[in-house]
Amino acid sequence: MRWGKGLEMTDKPDFKKRLSALRKEMKRLGIDGFMIPSADAFQGEYVPASERRLAWISGFTGSMGQAVVLAGKAALFVDGRYTLQAAKETDGKLFTLVGTHEQTLVAWLTANLKDGQILGIDPWLVTANGYRLLEDGCAKAGASLRQLDANPLDGVWRDRPAPPASNVAAHDLAYAGEDRADKRRRASRLLVQAKCDATLIAAPESVCWLLNLRAADVPYAPLLRAFALLHADASVDLFLDESRLQADLGDGVRLHSQDCLISQLSALGRARKSISVDPAQTPLLLTDCLKFSGARIVHSPDPCLGLRAVKNPVEIAGARAAHRRDGAALVRFLASVKAGVRETQAAKAVDAERAKEDLAQGPSFGTIAAHGANGAIVHYRARPGRDAKLKPGNLFLLDSGGQYLDGTTDVTRTVFIGPGQPTADMKRLFTLVLKGHIALASAVFPKGTQGGQLDALARQFLWREGFDYDHGTGHGVGSYLSVHEGPQRIAKSGGAAALEEGMILSIEPGYYRTAAFGIRIENLALVVPAKRLKGGERDMLAFEILTKAPIDKRLLAPGLLTKSERQWLNAYHLGIRRALGSGLSAKPRAWLERATLPL
Repeated sequence: MRWGKGLEMTDKPDFKKRLSALRKEMKRLGIDGFMIPSADAFQGEYVPASERRLAWISGFTGSMGQAVVLAGKAALFVDGRYTLQAAKETDGKLFTLVGTHEQTLVAWLTANLKDGQILGIDPWLVTANGYRLLEDGCAKAGASLRQLDANPLDGVWRDRPAPPASNVAAHDLAYAGEDRADKRRRASRLLVQAKCDATLIAAPESVCWLLNLRAADVPYAPLLRAFALLHADASVDLFLDESRLQADLGDGVRLHSQDCLISQLSALGRARKSISVDPAQTPLLLTDCLKFSGARIVHSPDPCLGLRAVKNPVEIAGARAAHRRDGAALVRFLASVKAGVRETQAAKAVDAERAKEDLAQGPSFGTIAAHGANGAIVHYRARPGRDAKLKPGNLFLLDSGGQYLDGTTDVTRTVFIGPGQPTADMKRLFTLVLKGHIALASAVFPKGTQGGQLDALARQFLWREGFDYDHGTGHGVGSYLSVHEGPQRIAKSGGAAALEEGMILSIEPGYYRTAAFGIRIENLALVVPAKRLKGGERDMLAFEILTKAPIDKRLLAPGLLTKSERQWLNAYHLGIRRALGSGLSAKPRAWLERATLPL
């Protein structure tokens, strides 16, 4: 199944003209400002071209950001992953770039809105949690927040693409590992425990997981953009045009047109039902519909979130198999990459290698192929005609992943482009990143440990030398769903969910030197039971590394590695050689043998 493409920006859009048109529409509506998020009504990381409002108005193509447009100024808010990218993609005369680690959107609103002014929002694009934050920022400035009946940006986006309407197919039980009826029963038990009559499911990943469905509504993930109601009796109302469905949903699942959603929610409210909604995921418009029609709202996390995060035995076996095939594709690419290749050529080449593998469905995100200074842009995207050529003596950062029917992969490798030798600085920093990676990958921790409690393990060696990186250390990964999924994560800023056996996370410390190079080493890891330690009193957990791709030994400063770190790397490389060697042709097999020789 191939999913929808993202919005490709034309060569030179007139962003000044677009911004002027939006301001005229704002004035017509009687609002002084308007907030534009990168997300759509489903709050997903990847959105279809028809929903990429932030990119259309500003030029910023990153997957996470927000803008506020006032009559005389506009600001774009991004986190540390996107500051360099946003600076390149946007016109600083039109949008002031604000790093959220320096000033939050709410603080900016408080400082820039004036008493009596009105900030407009699209209630389909803001959650209840988001609304409270915006309301607080406006109130401190003496301004107010207004929910708009129509999005003013949509009114001036004349050539807006049509919304996606991909076919919706069943995800085979051979890959899902659990049928939809059992999933519905498990999720509904959580509703019964919470004394709720139903829950509104707004996350496409949860709808797809719960009903074993896959579609192609967004780039890079086999997702269906549709809402669903799960009831305490385990029945489900799915709001989807019947013409799209190519699967038998079986008993207990009722199909409705998308246009029926509001009336169904209103009916639940009039019946005074108790409805659970996730305030971080559900559009404000739908939450308000339930509330004002009389429903008792219970704010709680999506009940599918924790269930789908813990992979079942079939999904775990699929993840291991997918990573073996993915590793073979990466080895074939790494064995052939050399100076003279352009970044876009490299990205296409690694995607092509993955496409040769069984069960491959496409990339799990836009491949990041970044040479030299471009590697310092965390979510860099090479574009034809503006991409760099790989040159000897430089670092090349490749962050890529694949979607397979039996699993989702995500791996980053930083390699040296020869001939020549890496600088001592490159080696030192690469080794510090690797030491942090090994420390986290080798961790043994008690059940109940949260991801945020482990984050410092990966940063400690960089910190000792006065370095750090401005992104999380690990994110959850779905099973042929989204490459970035919660609730599990590893980050300084959070990661409150306890890690559980069966969860899959990335481990990806890095270092980025502006205008010079970037370093990141990323593997996916499965949370598994640890061997009971002699004399130990508690059940412990550990990580099983799934990714099978060599780490470039040319970039090591061996004197910085301890004996146990050397043993870890040698054991990791031996496992790759044993898993992949026999299935490769002569040239990549010979390269793999050299790349995985023990230290």
